[in-house]
Amino acid sequence: MKLRQILLLAVPASMAAAWWLHPPALVVFILSCVAVLPLAGFMGEATEHLAVRTGPTMGGFLNATFGNAAELIIAIVALNAGMVELVKASITGSILGNLLLILGLSLVAGGTRKETLTFNRTAAGMSAGMLTLAVVGLVFPALLHSLRPTGNELAELRASEAVSIILLATYAASLLFSLRTHKRLFGGEPHPTDSQPWGVGKALAVLGIATAGVAVESEILVHSVEEVTSTLGWSETFLGLIIIPIIGNAAEHATAVVVARKGQTDLALQIALGSSTQVALLIAPILVFVGVLVGQPMNLAFSIFEVAAVAMATIVVAISVQDGESNWFEGVQLLAVYLMIGIAAFFI
Repeated sequence: MKLRQILLLAVPASMAAAWWLHPPALVVFILSCVAVLPLAGFMGEATEHLAVRTGPTMGGFLNATFGNAAELIIAIVALNAGMVELVKASITGSILGNLLLILGLSLVAGGTRKETLTFNRTAAGMSAGMLTLAVVGLVFPALLHSLRPTGNELAELRASEAVSIILLATYAASLLFSLRTHKRLFGGEPHPTDSQPWGVGKALAVLGIATAGVAVESEILVHSVEEVTSTLGWSETFLGLIIIPIIGNAAEHATAVVVARKGQTDLALQIALGSSTQVALLIAPILVFVGVLVGQPMNLAFSIFEVAAVAMATIVVAISVQDGESNWFEGVQLLAVYLMIGIAAFFI
């Protein structure tokens, strides 16, 4: 029996625990986290099979839509529950996790088999540039908040909405640039599938069922968060920055490391850097407008710590990928930065 099938047992177990057995909240939280892992894996697999069937352009759109779907669902549920700070932390945590943890592990995995790793400088440079843009988008709402920390909530929200529109438009332009007008500059590697591509009907059915499962598990997870933070003494910032992003993106992270180990460095970078830009330019703006719809306004005025962490991560990654070459030691350096940020977040 595959590991994913074993982990699926956590789905009914978490539901039984949350709805009928009522064990300590920490047990419910752990079960729901484990249950999200295989469901997110099925979502990713179904998306890959759809991408094979629909071609690169639609495949890129599907990956943009569903690549971070599990984490987006968790964030929407948490936002609806009023956990705005947790959602903000999960946004920056996802960016940091992809940039430092997953890219670092991918470079180490690939670098242990090959002395020098080479990859497409154009694609890596574009991702680094877009992440720099995202940092700029986070800085201005934070500056606005620092200048007038109280009584300026409406202005911060309106500024965040305007910035979100700019980020969404830029992300749409990036898809047009990389998938249509300048596609030849990127020429990415195809995403491997372990078997014959699924039919569209099967892929959509698996995607729909897995998405519904993640939505249910997200509800269970979020409702246990408050008691878990008080029991373990963890802050919502640490939970959002470190724990939730790892759970929500686990399947995608595992894929990046596996393909890097197989020597497909371009694909590993596409997953790690592409997912970061999706979160910064697509997921974060979407959550701003979701907050308006559910009556839980969320602005982009992140804390100084979060903005500084994302800015430092972007600079470190940009330096690492600017020459189109890397090695396992640069991966270790990225992991070191991630660990230092995680330690700082734990003590906040």
